[in-house]
Amino acid sequence: MIRLQTMLAVAAFAVATPALAQDATPAAPAAPAIVVDEAVGLPAWDKVYKVFSHPRCANCHSPDDRPRWSGPSYGAARVHAFNVQRGVDGSGFGNTGLRCTTCHFDSNSAAPHGPPGAPNWHLAPVEMAWFGQTSAQICAQIKDPARNGGRTLDEVAEHVRTDGLVAWGWNPGPGREAAPGSAEETTAALQQWAAAGAPCPSQ
Repeated sequence: MIRLQTMLAVAAFAVATPALAQDATPAAPAAPAIVVDEAVGLPAWDKVYKVFSHPRCANCHSPDDRPRWSGPSYGAARVHAFNVQRGVDGSGFGNTGLRCTTCHFDSNSAAPHGPPGAPNWHLAPVEMAWFGQTSAQICAQIKDPARNGGRTLDEVAEHVRTDGLVAWGWNPGPGREAAPGSAEETTAALQQWAAAGAPCPSQ
């Protein structure tokens, strides 16, 4: 009888041990709370917005299938001539027979107001369109991976810093006003905004 009780006790201990071990496993640390510092983040975002909303950037972030071209103000923006289209495949590189690279090469034309150029010249994907949107709307879009090319905020900043077509906005060729600042300054502003919790303005 004593032997049977001992065997039952050992079996009960063996069953209980995994449960005890499981209970002893430390819980995963909670993700740190995001601290939003509007006093730092909003001025940084305003620098980004001035670039993203500038015609050198916004004209190619068109909400329809036609890019725009313009002077330094939205009032001068007009739909691209020659019935240029995004492309039936949605690529943004134009339709067969009228691809963007037919006129837009890897560098700018030397003639004032001649065809601008940069590597992989094309219209931004339609989900990344923000032409004419408010600061608050563009801010929310940049934070949304479904509308920013599937990027984290760090990747958005890296895209601005390294992409050759984005860089064209600060080197648009003779006769065109460049976007404000530089790629480096805009990247730094994006990083500062993200580090401050990526706050968005109210409008």
